[in-house]
Amino acid sequence: MGDGRCGTRIGNKIVDLSLLAENNYFDDLNFDVSVFYEDKLNSFMELGKDICRKVRTRIVEIFTIENEDLQHNAILRSQVLFDIDEVEMLLPVRIGDYTDFYSSIEHATNVGIMFRNPNNALLPNWRHLPIGYHGRSSSIVVSGTNIHRPKGQIKPKDEDPPIFAASRLLDIELEMAFITNKSTNLGESISANEAEEYIFGLSIFNDLSARDIQKWEYVPLGPFLGKNFGSILSPWIITLDALEPFRVIGPKQEPPVLPYLQTKGKRNFDIKLEVYLQPEGKKANLISQSNHKYLYWNIAQQLAHQTVNGCNINSGDLYASGTISGPTEDSYGSLLELCWSGKKEIKLNDGSTRKFLEDYDTIIIKAYAEKNGLRIGFGENITKILPAK
Repeated sequence: MGDGRCGTRIGNKIVDLSLLAENNYFDDLNFDVSVFYEDKLNSFMELGKDICRKVRTRIVEIFTIENEDLQHNAILRSQVLFDIDEVEMLLPVRIGDYTDFYSSIEHATNVGIMFRNPNNALLPNWRHLPIGYHGRSSSIVVSGTNIHRPKGQIKPKDEDPPIFAASRLLDIELEMAFITNKSTNLGESISANEAEEYIFGLSIFNDLSARDIQKWEYVPLGPFLGKNFGSILSPWIITLDALEPFRVIGPKQEPPVLPYLQTKGKRNFDIKLEVYLQPEGKKANLISQSNHKYLYWNIAQQLAHQTVNGCNINSGDLYASGTISGPTEDSYGSLLELCWSGKKEIKLNDGSTRKFLEDYDTIIIKAYAEKNGLRIGFGENITKILPAK
């Protein structure tokens, strides 16, 4: 396709929005269509939700089966529509800042049981605020990018001195991320009730983790080299408007949260999540099935907490959910949980087993929402693990 530009997806076809604009399909919507000639969505998102809704409605009108305009124009169809295999996908937004939350109570509890004890699984603050940390946006890459196994300091056993080596406990983290579409000034806060006006949409996110590097480094300041060597974002962002039919009520929060975190109504989404592990040259194995609806802290609460101290945000900032685990063993969102910190093995359909990722393993994450015959897909999030450099 040449230079990058904005697109949307219908099945296995990609629609070039800049060429729809050239053919006057958006003329009456009164916005600067040059935003579609950019290789990132930031400028389009910044037009505001009203314009974004109008564009989405127009695209639906153009491609509805009753609309014969494009159907009868084979030349224009060939210019506007591309097979997905013909197109190189880019990061969908220019990411400024990146926050990673820890919003799944099932995941936090599982990790707490493994590394502390069942009676002290959740730390005292966990049910009172969305735990998070600021990550490294420079190492967020688009789906299809391969990641080299990271190196760092590892402490093999508690009594041993640290060594320098490639990570032996390389893991996935099944996450969803939301992207902001507005900016605020330093000192301003966003309330939980208005937070969704600042959120453009959701995308699949795989926050790879080197558990052995992370374990040695994270006290007292949290994740560092064990988390910033490569995180993978899907190229597809599904807007909150498109997800409206799939809203659900999240888990009950006990004890009640402070007023600035209180939200009403359906703030989670029924989005089915699937994780596949594919060894080199072998078939993919479904190893986990989870759901966005399990998140204890919803996206509005995450953004409200991020800004309650006056932290300013920008359009294109990325906020990841943290690992999304469900209540059953087959719904855990990390290998750490699936193999229970190395005590179990994950059996694959070729007879091999895994505890953590091996070189040349490919991880494929899929997400979709489905209800009453309506299905919305998030595409795929794919990465292959290459040997350490």
